[in-house]
Amino acid sequence: MTATDGATLSGVVAVAPQPSRPPSAEERLLINGVTWGTYVMLREALDDQRAGVRLTYLEGALEIMSPSDAHEAAKSLLGRLVEAYIDEQDLPIDGFGSTTFRHEAVARGLEPDESYTLGGRKPLPDLAIEVMFSAPKLDKLEVYRGLGVPEVWIWRDGQLVVHLLGTNGYKISSKSKLFPSLDVALLASFVRIDESQTALVKRFRAALRKPRAKRSRK
Repeated sequence: MTATDGATLSGVVAVAPQPSRPPSAEERLLINGVTWGTYVMLREALDDQRAGVRLTYLEGALEIMSPSDAHEAAKSLLGRLVEAYIDEQDLPIDGFGSTTFRHEAVARGLEPDESYTLGGRKPLPDLAIEVMFSAPKLDKLEVYRGLGVPEVWIWRDGQLVVHLLGTNGYKISSKSKLFPSLDVALLASFVRIDESQTALVKRFRAALRKPRAKRSRK
């Protein structure tokens, strides 16, 4: 099992100007028949170039995804909200962002949008968060299942869905196992990428400090 840090997009290769795309669009490419060695070499080369491209590998299939501005805004805001909750609850949680998690024995690897562990760095996160503005070309939950990540959140179409790993795969849950006291719907209601992140985080903190029955999502 290995883990390497992700990076930001800059100077991967010179290309001709492309037509403009909607700010929420994500560019995805699927390549089949990719060996494990090729996947690892490509990931490390992209890391060396400080490229923010996400790679998902599943048994010889490789998805290459270039996140959009909206994708990065949503994932950053989600991370800030989760970390505000962690601070308010004074929890021993560490964040590892888009670190690469991979395991050759199960032929799987990927970078979450955000990742967290309880009590220090681990080979795998206790929680991985995925933001989706477009349909993945590979089943990311199957990748996470094979790696053994116990909890995955997927944010899509304004909703945050919690998936908990069981003996037969992931099941949707209304509660987080890592954060059992967290009102997931409350947190999701503050993921608004067209508003000030700082203002949203402040309002979320204020909502957390109110008695549960009096919390406002406005």
